[in-house]
Amino acid sequence: MKQDEYIVDMITRFTNIVNGLKGFDRKFTNGELVSKMLRSLSEDWRSLKMLIEYTKDINSYPLEELHGTLMTYEINNAKTKEKTKKRKEESKSLLCVKFLSNRQLKKEIQVNI
Repeated sequence: MKQDEYIVDMITRFTNIVNGLKGFDRKFTNGELVSKMLRSLSEDWRSLKMLIEYTKDINSYPLEELHGTLMTYEINNAKTKEKTKKRKEESKSLLCVKFLSNRQLKKEIQVNI
């Protein structure tokens, strides 16, 4: 999987490669395809990859179901990252407000002394 590549693009590329090899009479079992797809995932997918490998029978796990699982994971992961990003931005804004408030308070104290 390429860096910053969407899973749909990776699945399309994978399917094109497999179809090309099938054109040369290369046959693949479902287990081989699922295993190859899992191996081609980047490190960002490690937790899901391990979960699938330990909980599913790779030889009978449908490739289409794997595609759906990967796409769902990517969507949910993107939502989580967006929420985290918003929280960080809100936190930074709050820190700036607190800093500026403290700074103003210090100036007022100095003026009153």
